Amino acid sequence: MSTHRQTAAITYETAARAIAIAMEVGAEHDVRVVAAVADPSMTLIAYGMADEATPHSAETSRRKAATAASVRRRTAQIPDALATTLPLGTGGALTTIDGGVPIVFDDQHVGGLGIAGGPPAVDAAIAIETLTRLGARTEGMEI
Repeated sequence: MSTHRQTAAITYETAARAIAIAMEVGAEHDVRVVAAVADPSMTLIAYGMADEATPHSAETSRRKAATAASVRRRTAQIPDALATTLPLGTGGALTTIDGGVPIVFDDQHVGGLGIAGGPPAVDAAIAIETLTRLGARTEGMEI
């Protein structure tokens, strides 16, 4: 019988770099981005908010990051059977709004990135571009 398990988690340094990249990519898209990175336990590791970003985007980005970290897929790719029950069953803690992506290096899932501030499809594009520049996997996350 095993007495414990090990879970890989994104480092603060990498999470902070993801936030900085997301801010750059958001500015290129003329979006005042709010970005959050969560580890697989859905704990917030890093967060950034562009000047003049909408206040409600703060919570939205956190929920997107937590969802992508937890379910290990892009938030818009949640199966239809869970699209309503996931947010309801978690008291709104998780979301199916596009803009959340899992963070995977090689084959190791280490967290989730949530982007808010623009239309959901634009948030997703910013998130995927952030992963690309970070050197993380993006396979299967195409828009």
